[in-house]
Amino acid sequence: MTAILRSALFLPASNPRAIAKARQLNSDAVILDLEDAVAPEAKAAARDSAVAAVREGGFGKRLLVVRSNGLDTPWAADDLAALAAVRPAAVLIPKVDDVATLAAARQALGPGVPLWAMIETCRGLLSLGALAGAAAELGLTCLVAGTNDLAKEMRLPSPPAPEALRPLRVQIVVAARAAGLIALDGVCNAIDAPERLAEECAEGRRLGFDGKTLIHPSQINAAHHGFGPSEAEIAWARKVVAAFAEPAHAGLGAIRLDGQMVERLHLADAERVLAIAHAG
Repeated sequence: MTAILRSALFLPASNPRAIAKARQLNSDAVILDLEDAVAPEAKAAARDSAVAAVREGGFGKRLLVVRSNGLDTPWAADDLAALAAVRPAAVLIPKVDDVATLAAARQALGPGVPLWAMIETCRGLLSLGALAGAAAELGLTCLVAGTNDLAKEMRLPSPPAPEALRPLRVQIVVAARAAGLIALDGVCNAIDAPERLAEECAEGRRLGFDGKTLIHPSQINAAHHGFGPSEAEIAWARKVVAAFAEPAHAGLGAIRLDGQMVERLHLADAERVLAIAHAG
């Protein structure tokens, strides 16, 4: 599982034109949605479409993820059985309330396919520590903030004030880091408000998220900019990498660079910054 996931674009699996277009988009991940974006009468057809898309491939370096219906719905069992047969890059489970929910998904899906978990309920937030603790055993690789459902369950006024969800989103990041997982921020609902999207991406990065879930292709570049390193960060990262590559520093755990003490943990950060910068 790549650590570079600045953008994860939701697309309804019931829309074959959107799926075809997604093969040419520059998002880091595509999430084919069987849940919220699909009407009940279209669930079976959407599942078939998602399965066909996974089989056909053609998504290049983009991760192809499928969001199943919730485990408490009549469609989940068929979703997971179908996805177990074709093995997408990951399966996103909505409304993960606890470890038992995730374990049931793993049992239904079988081994091998990574799980992503939507944290979009109050119970899910209260279970973050347990989910992080069970991540390795259950093959959980990513936590996704489901801010729309979470705001609804908390009975926040619409649109919710940023400060109401900010501490909860930080909890998701902390749990992800504790278990070595990717953390993706919630969607921006305003498609025609680039300033709002830019601020949400900037704040998401300040809070520690790796990237953002998106609802429209027009949001991809903003996510890559917001979650990508600045020119100053890239320049500093290059200095750090070059400094530790010098033979005189080969056995040192810390060095002095431009008046600062730099440790090998900073080298790992610098290498990650350069990897993101090279992702384009």
